[in-house]
Amino acid sequence: MRLASLVLACLLPAAASAADTTRIPYAAFETADTLRERALADDTAWTLVESLTTEIGPRLPGSEADARAVAWAQAKLRELGYDRVWTEPVRFPTWERRSERAEVLGDHAQPLLVTALGGSPGGTVDAEIVRFDSIEALQAAPAGSLDGRIAFVDYDMERTRDGSGYGKAGAVRSRGPSEAIRKGAIGYLMRSIGTSPHRVANTGITRFDEGLEPIPSAALSLMDADQLTRLLRRGPVRVRLALDCGWTGAEYTSHNVIGEITGREAPDEVVLIAGHLDSWDLGTGAIDDASGVGITMAAGHLIGQLPQRPRRTIRVVAFANEEQGLIGAREYARRHAEAVSDHVLAAESDFGAGRIYGFSTGAPAHAQAASQRIAEALAPLGIEHLPGKGGPGPDISPLAAIGGTWAWLGQDGSGYFDLHHNADDTLDKIDPDALAQNVAAYAVFAWLAAEAEGDFGSAPKPAAAP
Repeated sequence: MRLASLVLACLLPAAASAADTTRIPYAAFETADTLRERALADDTAWTLVESLTTEIGPRLPGSEADARAVAWAQAKLRELGYDRVWTEPVRFPTWERRSERAEVLGDHAQPLLVTALGGSPGGTVDAEIVRFDSIEALQAAPAGSLDGRIAFVDYDMERTRDGSGYGKAGAVRSRGPSEAIRKGAIGYLMRSIGTSPHRVANTGITRFDEGLEPIPSAALSLMDADQLTRLLRRGPVRVRLALDCGWTGAEYTSHNVIGEITGREAPDEVVLIAGHLDSWDLGTGAIDDASGVGITMAAGHLIGQLPQRPRRTIRVVAFANEEQGLIGAREYARRHAEAVSDHVLAAESDFGAGRIYGFSTGAPAHAQAASQRIAEALAPLGIEHLPGKGGPGPDISPLAAIGGTWAWLGQDGSGYFDLHHNADDTLDKIDPDALAQNVAAYAVFAWLAAEAEGDFGSAPKPAAAP
């Protein structure tokens, strides 16, 4: 009896664990196969991206085009047969770009190709430049060493498939201007965070630390950064930087646009897939992020065309104002915080339209077998299960921070930063076949996550200590 009791005691936890393990019914995979093949032959995403970039064009947050994009997204979701479509307001200050120019002065006078950083004030500065090869070198400069000068940070970003080079370079734009001010600089120039072989400059948001007086801040094309470096080898270089841009002082209300394919059994539980509707103003925002909007809208639409609705609701969100600091995503997480447990799994397409090569989730152990099964259904698309890799997309990160479980469908970003935040981000750079592969992956993923029996670990996180 004692041995039998011991055996039973050992078996009961295993049985309970097996009962709690998230699983996906076999029949769901047959439907996933159908979805995958339909998506690969479907052009809905291409049609959506073409429409958004052609009819609306660039969508700077707070601009007139921002409002047209919101109306466009609502109309398209309704046309695509979503069961429910609505908007949620998002408020933020507005920044405008009006004009920008720069030139080398003196014996080697010549123009430079620059673009103002988002958040930069306007103004004209005429001063000698001081070059630094990294943000760390700028930070190490003595206080006052840049008095009356323009700081020039010439950090060369590495090209990578997963975008990790961008993470290493990001501080040059986000913290560089504030560091330059602390050293006495009156202007700031940086080598663009990008890998483009063309003479284009990459914009993006910067912030100035509280208590500092902002200075005109701009990015140079890679070629112009190289030119400045060559000129500096010949002696001191003086540059005039003239920017007409800045915060308008007005508050603007945009909207997150949301569409749902309602679940047949658990309509209050959602699988969220998303992109962001806004873009910078230099190109037409094709890869950043009209492609993500088109991919996720098309994936939800294809699921909605099935004979049977998914068990859970598929929710597609086109987030407002990602570019100036995840404004729409933060508002969404605040508004839906009490329902974070009902956000079963969330994924964002915001890394262009390159083919998806990897998949993982942030799910706990009891749901990892289900994640593996989803990966198996994605494998025919050339997608590998890469547990431990990836993470939440930018707009998913506020939801993940309060306890939502993320999924990662990793796109090949080897060429993404040739186009990111610059004038070359236009429709012609998108491969329709690669776009369709993305739609197939998102449709299969969302369908299987919605059909899963059991959870993927979403639960409220305790508030951080003050």
